[in-house]
Amino acid sequence: MSRKQILLNAFNMNSVGHINHGLWTHPRDRSTEFNTLEYWTELARLLERGLFDGLFIADIAGVYDVYRQSVDLTLREAIQLPVHDPLLLVSAMAGATRHLGFGVTASLSYEPPYLLARRLSTLDHLSRGRVGWNIVTGYLESAARALGLEHQVEHDRRYDQADEYLEVLYKLFEGSWEDGAVLEDRAGRRYADPARVHKVEHHGEFYRVEGYHLCSPSPQRTPLLFQAGTSERGRRFAGRHAEGVFITGQNPQGVAEQVRQVRAEAVAAGRPADAVKLFMGLTVIVAPSEAEARDKHAEYLRYASPEAGLAHLSSSIGIDLAAYGLDEPIRYQKTNAIESVAKTFTAAGSGWTKRKLLEQHALGGRYPTIVGSPQQVADALANWIEQTDLDGFNLTRTVTPESYADFIDLVVPELQSRGLYKTAYAAGSLREKLFAAGPRLPASHPGAAWRDLSRAAERALRA
Repeated sequence: MSRKQILLNAFNMNSVGHINHGLWTHPRDRSTEFNTLEYWTELARLLERGLFDGLFIADIAGVYDVYRQSVDLTLREAIQLPVHDPLLLVSAMAGATRHLGFGVTASLSYEPPYLLARRLSTLDHLSRGRVGWNIVTGYLESAARALGLEHQVEHDRRYDQADEYLEVLYKLFEGSWEDGAVLEDRAGRRYADPARVHKVEHHGEFYRVEGYHLCSPSPQRTPLLFQAGTSERGRRFAGRHAEGVFITGQNPQGVAEQVRQVRAEAVAAGRPADAVKLFMGLTVIVAPSEAEARDKHAEYLRYASPEAGLAHLSSSIGIDLAAYGLDEPIRYQKTNAIESVAKTFTAAGSGWTKRKLLEQHALGGRYPTIVGSPQQVADALANWIEQTDLDGFNLTRTVTPESYADFIDLVVPELQSRGLYKTAYAAGSLREKLFAAGPRLPASHPGAAWRDLSRAAERALRA
């Protein structure tokens, strides 16, 4: 068995429903309390008790309105609607914990880089270096329309924009304030040294930015960078920029190939293969015995909504699955939704039909589900790592916070007894904890090229 220690994020969303839809109706579920600070601070403390590496918070800027061309089911089942801002949660949770990291989602399609840089740096300061940014480009037509666009920007074109967006952020995070710019010299009345603070002057295809980063350097400067796209263009972007990549899959062979491709893209971009940590979405239902776990799974199934899962998937792939007969193969359509997910369910010979999708979504979501005793769950997790070269998992919630508490109380000790999970947090920032290196971007990362730039050096780098 692999001796690699497993990394774990809790996968959640600032909403009632997230991945496993319908379970908000379970009598022990507390997800309708998502709009209270206590819900989140209690969750953060629970996850830190379980030594989770992070709380990964998803987000969308639109609504799921592809299924039946309506939001009726979306509203009835709270399919990520309502959805509140994920970044506003971090300060409270950081204040309630000492080590837990926070991966927050923000779409660069709708966030000006200058202002997002300030928000992320502010959170990195307040959390003492425990913030990561999940880079997304948006995929919902409803979001594009709500933000004043006629249509969503074409898939690959969004990544072209994302490359330039990251360049702007690197200049702000890494180059605007030099190391040593902050003096805090009370006697000399000099808080910062003007000679060490530089204006960013970026004139690109998508962005024009002239200004100083509004924040002094935070512990990590650039937050830990997550990304979730596994299309060909998404992998190329991840290979260049991402430090953590979130993938989905149904079998070890397919996941192993995704892992191999992402690591190969990192090498092609001049980075080490292990510069990227890969996490797979996974649902775990555990109890002291296999029989009890099976009973719990059966109980959860009674509250889950497979149709709500189908409505979520319809918007993810841009195809109205309500229009299909139960045994009709799902056909590929060119959309600007999540390309990698669309191809998975529409590939020739894949055999996906509406009936098969409903069966897959029995628990309201499409991620692989492990059901069993602590020993069986630990075996399954270790096998996934061994067979795929994954680094860890994004654990979805089912009944919250019960599903996380069960995992922490039952699975974590079993993993620790096998040497597959840490027994204490490492010191330092989120980047230091995950990579056992420094708090800053490593020299092999393209963002490091913009570090401590004077104006002359920036002009030379452009040339």
